[in-house]
This record gives sequence, structure tokens and C-alpha cells, in this order.
Amino acid sequence: MTPLQAIGWRETPAWAELLAAHPQARPARIVEQHRSGYRVAESVDVAHPAESLPEWQRAGSYRKGETSPEARPAVGDWVLVEGESPNSLRIVALLPRFSAIKRGAAGEHYRQQVIAANIDSAFVVCGLDADFNPRRIERYLLLIAGSGVQPVVVLTKSDKDGADADAALHELHALGVPVHAVNAKDRASVAALDTWLGEGRCIVLVGSSGAGKSTLTNTLLGIEKMKTGEVRESDARGRHTTTHRALIALPSGACIIDTPGMRELKPTGEEDVAESFGDIEALAAQCRFRDCRHAKEPGCAVRAAVERGEVDGGRVANFLKLGAEVAGAANQLATRLAQKADARVQGKALNKRLDEKYGKH
Repeated sequence: MTPLQAIGWRETPAWAELLAAHPQARPARIVEQHRSGYRVAESVDVAHPAESLPEWQRAGSYRKGETSPEARPAVGDWVLVEGESPNSLRIVALLPRFSAIKRGAAGEHYRQQVIAANIDSAFVVCGLDADFNPRRIERYLLLIAGSGVQPVVVLTKSDKDGADADAALHELHALGVPVHAVNAKDRASVAALDTWLGEGRCIVLVGSSGAGKSTLTNTLLGIEKMKTGEVRESDARGRHTTTHRALIALPSGACIIDTPGMRELKPTGEEDVAESFGDIEALAAQCRFRDCRHAKEPGCAVRAAVERGEVDGGRVANFLKLGAEVAGAANQLATRLAQKADARVQGKALNKRLDEKYGKH
């Protein structure tokens, strides 16, 4: 494994084509994203990845204001850079992503935010304490579905008093994704995750504050690199010990992206709710009416399954709630795309009038 491959480099025709178009540039990976610019890594010491990766270089902002936020580099992206650190390094191209997890950004106006790019697996981390929330896990899985990323639910704090891992695993069986209960402080316990941590692989950790993401990262690294904090006893909520997304190379040859806890998990409108709730969709196909809303309509197969105890009523309610949110976000996305298309048409018309009046330049 080369130093570049240790941070996830892959040979693809699309990447090779861009490299050929920029003969003076070299590849680098975004390891941190800040308001003022980026930090990138061009290589890592394969023998000591956790110790060598902090030798980051700073690169300036990339086409800020010229492109939408989701089209600009995010942590995990591969870019081409020219120049040298610390002041002249600049990003000249963004390499095509083979995967990305996105969410709707906070605020009234529609925007998308890339959580992580070019990743193979997403560990949805949730504690087996008051943090345990199947509905929030379903929301995370909805955002991940269709992204080209393998979701894995990781239930931490299995060593805590009162943690009922068996009950949690049974409750999450309907999700249809791998679920593992671990003690995030114990390397032997988290060995169950090694399947997704092979050489050249990249994993992102998502979950609420205090779920144990940074603790899990430290255990996989074998050193106390990420700051961790205690959770409140009253509600098991944690502080934001991780304040920004950061990509770190692991001794296993994989890379891991730790992320801050996210309070808002808004859909982008591109999600497919049916894909995440296949069990409920299968029942819905048996309803008497094709447009059944699974409320008070006669012959509703979904409601009948809930009454028989075959389906969790909370899961059905979340299915309906998320479906409405995705539909609303899809309308906002369609409006935004229509506005962009209209702006392009108006821009072309204006250029044509200027050309006719003043001639082409």
C-alpha cells in the first residue's frame, strides 16, 4: 500500500482523465474543512498513520461563491492541487465523487450540505442509554440510502449498567442493515467492525453528541487522539467534543471521518422512503385503496399489521412523517432547479441582446 493509497486513493478513468488535463497538479484529499479554506493531505506514513496525518497543508477556498455548497469540496473529497504550502497551495479541480452523504442544511432556504464524500461505509453510532432512539436511526438510514454507502448501525455502551443489547438488536431487526452492539472502549469488542475497516476503505461516523463516536475512533486508532467528554446523567446528552469533521488514517489501512453530533437531519428531497421502509411498502401494496394514507381508511393492511403486533406503530408513524418531509424537500428542490434554469435562459437572452446591439466580443 502506497502512502497515497493509505488515505483512500483509487485509480479510476475519470480521475486519470482530470490528472492528464492538469499536468502540473497532484492529488490530495480534503481532511478538514473550515470557513477560511481547507486542510489537505497528500500522503501519510503507512507505518505510523495516526501520527503522520496531522502534517496537513492549508489550501485556500475553492471557487467560493461560484458554485453551490454541495458542489464545493467536503471532507473526504479528492482534489488536484498546485503550488506549495503554506501560502501558495491552491485547489485547481475537484475529482468526481463515487459516493456522498448529504442532508438538507438548517435554515428556511433550501440548501444541501455534504456530510462526507468518497466513503464506503457509514457507522450510525447510537448509545445503549437514553441516547437510544430507533426513530433517529431510521432518519440517518434514510439519508444514507441511495448514496452508494453501506450503512452499519453501531450500538455503543453495551458495558453500561442497564444496557439491554439483545432487546435493542431485536427492535432494530426490521431495518435490514448490519447492527452491532459494542463497548467502544474495548478493542476486542469493536473487532466486530473490522469487516468494514480494510486497507483503502473509508468510513464516516454519524450520530448524536455523546454517542461515543470519538471514543470509538480513539479505540480504533490505539491512541487517545480525539477529545472525548462525559454525558449528562439526566438525559445522556453529550457536549460537542468534536467541533468539525476530520479524516484520520487508521493502522488497519482504512480512513475514518469523525463528525460532530448533528441536531438537524433534514432530508434533501432526493431520498427514496420506500427503500428504507421496504417492509411497510410491501404491506401498503396490500391496502384496499391505492392512495391509502394508513390512517382511518377501511382495508388498510399497514394499520392491520400494527394492530396484530407485526409492525411497530412508531416505525409506521416515522415512515409517514419522513415521507411528508421528503415530499416537501423535493418540492423545494424542484423550485430551486426551475429558478436556476430560468436564470440561465434569461442570461442567454440578455447576452444575445447585447451581442445584437454591440456586436460579439
